[in-house]
Amino acid sequence: MIADPHHLPPWWPRVARVEDVEGAAFTEVMKTAKGKVVRADFELVDSDDRARTLRWEQRLAGTPFGRLLSSATTTVSLQPEAEGTRVTIELRQTLTGFLPRFGSFMVRRAAVATVEEALDGLERISG
Repeated sequence: MIADPHHLPPWWPRVARVEDVEGAAFTEVMKTAKGKVVRADFELVDSDDRARTLRWEQRLAGTPFGRLLSSATTTVSLQPEAEGTRVTIELRQTLTGFLPRFGSFMVRRAAVATVEEALDGLERISG
C-alpha cells in the first residue's frame, strides 16, 4: 500500500488522485482547502525492501514550489512489532532564500500536521 503511489489518495493528506506513474516518478493531484487543484511531481529515490524503507523527493525546479523550497524529501519506514507495524514518516523540507529565517515555524507546523494526518489515514484504512 505504501510502495504504490496509486494508493496515496486514501491516506496521504489532500491527495485527490495520482497520475503519470512511470517507473519511479509520479504526480500527486491535490486539492487545497479552497478547492484549487495543485499538481506536484515526485520521484522515488530510495527503496530498501530489507529495511522496509521508501524515500521520495519532490521535483521542485521550474514549479511554484521551487520558489519556496530548495528540497522536499519524504521517508516512510516500517518496523514489525509484536502487535503490528510501527510506521515512521519523516518529512524534510528546506526553505529557499530568506524564508528559513521568517517561515520555518509555519512550515514545520504544517509538516507535523501533514505527517499526523498521513499516519491517521494509514491507521484508518488498515484497520
